[in-house]
Amino acid sequence: MAVLENARRGTVALGRRALGLDVPAADHTIAVLHRDESEVPGLDRKELAQLDRIRLMGATGTILMAISALGIGAQPVHQNPTSGVRVLGIFARAHTGSLAMCMIGTVVVVLAWLLLGRFAVGGLGGSPIHRITRSQLDRTLLLWVIPLSVAPPLFSNDVYSYLAQSEIAARGSDPYVEGPVAGLGIDNVLTNNVPTIWRDTPAPYGPLFLWIGRGIAELTGENIIAGVWVHRILALGGVALIVWALPRLSVRCGVAPVSALWLGAANPLVLFHLVGGVHNDALMLGLMLAGMEFCLRAIEDARSFDARAYAWLIGGAVVITLSSSIKFSSVIALGFVGMALARRWGGSLRSIALAAAVFGAIALTTMLLISTLSGLGFGWIHTVNTASVVRSWMSLPTALGIVTGFGGVLLGLGDHTTALLSITRPIAIAVAGFFTVRMLVAAGTGRLHPVGSLGVALGAIVLLAPVVQPWYLLWAIVPLAAWATRPVFRLPAVAFSAIVSVIQMPRGADLEVFQIVGAAIVTGIVCVLFIVITRHALPWRAQAGVSASSQTPTSYGVTS
Repeated sequence: MAVLENARRGTVALGRRALGLDVPAADHTIAVLHRDESEVPGLDRKELAQLDRIRLMGATGTILMAISALGIGAQPVHQNPTSGVRVLGIFARAHTGSLAMCMIGTVVVVLAWLLLGRFAVGGLGGSPIHRITRSQLDRTLLLWVIPLSVAPPLFSNDVYSYLAQSEIAARGSDPYVEGPVAGLGIDNVLTNNVPTIWRDTPAPYGPLFLWIGRGIAELTGENIIAGVWVHRILALGGVALIVWALPRLSVRCGVAPVSALWLGAANPLVLFHLVGGVHNDALMLGLMLAGMEFCLRAIEDARSFDARAYAWLIGGAVVITLSSSIKFSSVIALGFVGMALARRWGGSLRSIALAAAVFGAIALTTMLLISTLSGLGFGWIHTVNTASVVRSWMSLPTALGIVTGFGGVLLGLGDHTTALLSITRPIAIAVAGFFTVRMLVAAGTGRLHPVGSLGVALGAIVLLAPVVQPWYLLWAIVPLAAWATRPVFRLPAVAFSAIVSVIQMPRGADLEVFQIVGAAIVTGIVCVLFIVITRHALPWRAQAGVSASSQTPTSYGVTS
């Protein structure tokens, strides 16, 4: 039997080498961020009861946030449906109370997510003893998403910029040349809802998004509430694509689907900013991941490149290009599936050039069609960096330039912040480019899976970009959730997600410092009391029992 088993393994290995899918174990384990996860049993009766409480806890938190959004959410200046309503309007008159409610809800959701992680990825030491099923996680995520999907926008006013820029396109003007003031007028109802900093700036988004937005504008006109609703449906569609693609990619990487979904889809940043904030990053990420899955079906799964395989490959490249026509940064995914394809074709320089030509032709053709058929042209090329006018504290080069400039002021040397930013930002972009090239090489040589190398590259791009918004972290966290399983990644990713989710303030009211401090104190007291009261009902402490390492390991999928 042992001889037959060894012969079978040798035959499989030879077959995978013939297909270009075999990766030596030493090459795979060079990635300190990844290890294959093993299957473990489902939850026992006690844990199922705890899961129900965690679900209720998270749902309560999102409901509190949805209610508080009536007071401190990013509600429209005009056409506010709660204005003048006795019961609903009280929240807008009690900013401190609404803020406290929102902060309590935010912390409760984050705590519920962390507790859910015990049944998805385990504690700080590794895999859980028992793991929730995919259906259990899906139902939990749906329960948490519903309250935020019907609430007013939270944490961001960007959706009102979407509406204004789309209306400019609907009127036949060029949103890549004219901002809301020039395109719609200073007194227009849509312009008045756009943050002041963006009223004179053109649209920084791709032609597909504004093409869709133009259709929304033609459908809803100047009805702000209807426009926000349709844009939220787009965001929810993007989240649905993430939920569809992420577990499939994780199986390719030997990672438990529920682990990937917990970190990548149930993440508070997704709930608060992609769903609650109605950001188009949801659609960008969903299309990018779906496109990668389609391409990898042809590259990794097909025994030969027949018509079906080419259909998956072309379709995946088109979908990734569609993603980049929402926000251009996702176009980088084409490079990584291209390197995977080149490796499948032999890994030579000729195969790399051929793969680049194939994907380049598909991307160029797709983008030409979108830009031409939409009538929006190629003005988006000149507005991609519009957001760089913002000085973001989360951006490493921007923070370095600001801190250094402030130090010069303290030393009496003058404020040279702008000059320093002109130095730190280009250097950071060059470093990010170096990391990206290095990850492309790692994907092409098989040292890293394309999904993992893409996530690492996007992580470098996000952290070293001139502007970093909280939800930009998801560009790296979501793909890495399908591949990176080591604590050296998961711990910082979880910590960043939790901390950034908690410290981000709502955008719907001008808050004073004393209001923020008072709401924070109340939130701290309430949450501490909640933990004390539920210390025996919820798994606040590490699980006790048999170590997960004693379970029979069964790898998820085949890592390539």
